[in-house]
Amino acid sequence: MSQEPTLTPAAPKGDDYLERRALRRGSAGWVLLTGLGVAYVVSGDYSGWNFGLAEGGFGGLAIAMVLMGAMYACMVFALAELSSILPTAGGGYGFARRALGPWGGFLTGTAILIEYVLAPAAIVIFIGDYVESLGLFGLESGWPMYLVCFAIFLGIHLWGVGEALRFSFVVTGIAVAALIVFALTALPDFSFASLDDIPVDSSAAGSNSWLPFGLLGIWAAFPFGMWFFLGVEGVPLAAEETKDPARTLPKAIRWSMGILVVLAVVTFFAAAGARGSAAIQEAGNPLVEALQPNGKATTLSRIVNYAGLAGLVASFFSLIYAGSRQLFALSRAGYLPRFLSLTSGRKAPYLGLLVPGTIGFLLAAVSGNGARMLNIAVFGATISYALMSLSHIVLRRREPELERPYRTPGGVLTSSVALVLACAALVATFLVDVTAALIALAVYVVALGYFGLYSRKRLVAKAPEEEFAALAAAEAELARD
Repeated sequence: MSQEPTLTPAAPKGDDYLERRALRRGSAGWVLLTGLGVAYVVSGDYSGWNFGLAEGGFGGLAIAMVLMGAMYACMVFALAELSSILPTAGGGYGFARRALGPWGGFLTGTAILIEYVLAPAAIVIFIGDYVESLGLFGLESGWPMYLVCFAIFLGIHLWGVGEALRFSFVVTGIAVAALIVFALTALPDFSFASLDDIPVDSSAAGSNSWLPFGLLGIWAAFPFGMWFFLGVEGVPLAAEETKDPARTLPKAIRWSMGILVVLAVVTFFAAAGARGSAAIQEAGNPLVEALQPNGKATTLSRIVNYAGLAGLVASFFSLIYAGSRQLFALSRAGYLPRFLSLTSGRKAPYLGLLVPGTIGFLLAAVSGNGARMLNIAVFGATISYALMSLSHIVLRRREPELERPYRTPGGVLTSSVALVLACAALVATFLVDVTAALIALAVYVVALGYFGLYSRKRLVAKAPEEEFAALAAAEAELARD
């Protein structure tokens, strides 16, 4: 992929183009952004990861969690450096645009959009299931519930980013506090014998009590090991709404990842050890199941159940934010229709919120299959991880003198580890749900057709990510002369 575009980007007429597409500056510090990073992910601690027990057993999922945790840790260190170089709302698209050219930028941005449009659609179904299971006001899961959720939380985002991030921070705090309470309560019942109680498939190569489905089960558990961390890479998307982004973003990314690692380990061991891996491997609410050894609800299990709902809300709310900012950046630069990046008087990208929100609602209402939509989201995520890690490697090699306020520990070795593991996770999505992977691939192909036949000839030269890439190309040309 070439760094320079094959066609000269066309800037639309009018000096107010960027003014009509401006976000509210300085709305968030590192604390709010750390909360945002945790909010993206926290619902994964409450549900979803446990299905990996049915793919790899406790040992298989444990190894998958460690490997995927390593992938995310390496990747976020690389992203911390990239976000200090290019602190714009484009996030991963902007990084790849600089390193891999327009095609690389679009490939990355589209993959991120697939993740951030599909994940809220899946989570809103889980929210409906939680509300119904709790018997709240006699409400049932279904499209009216999904519509209300999208309407309320889109409304908060339209109100303003500062208000949205503070709301997310509070709800995330409740969910994290409940995870700590859960662990403290479940650990007294912890038993090592409960961890490997899933029956062994003797026909699987390398199978034993810790790896009941053999060595291949480790690989199949990769997507579920990701659920402990999926979404944390969205922190850089808040760059243009952040105070001192070159310093704030790297700090927030590192703190978010550190908190998520602790929560993942504590939750995983406490839940499996308290009730047993076999008992929670197919549970929709594994933490609640772990606190109900006789299947009877207790006061504490109800509290954790409510907190699980808070965690789902936090992730749903935050992923809507991330998707809107990625769509905003791609639209502002002309990769997607430009009208989608218009902002309101409160500096909110209203169409960037409403359009993917509407798509998410329709997907949830029509399909009702949250697990499949999450698998499609994972497919998009793994592609973006590979391309963002590659972008870090390319920029380190091609532009070693580029000013880097933050430098990734380990340099290209760190991002190379992330790249290899991301490719392995991408292949693993086909092991879990071939249909979901093929659906995501089909969406990808359609999007690439749109870019190749239409939008690549209509890029906006004055968009920050495009301007940054053009400046790099000009500097390279001067150096050659």
